[in-house]
Amino acid sequence: MGHSCPMIILVLAMLLVTGFAVAVVGLVAVPAHREGRELLTVKGEGVIDAARERVTTLRRHTADTH
Repeated sequence: MGHSCPMIILVLAMLLVTGFAVAVVGLVAVPAHREGRELLTVKGEGVIDAARERVTTLRRHTADTH
């Protein structure tokens, strides 16, 4: 049991940091989105569009092979 204590502390710390990150997003991004402001830059939108296109291509390719 003595060896698992550092791991428990690490997991709790990771959960705490994740909770802080969610709180920051909630305090910053959600009100900005409600006011109609864009959350991503033009470059960020381009990255998302490219990723969506790759996923669509991959789905089509995967569907063709099955």
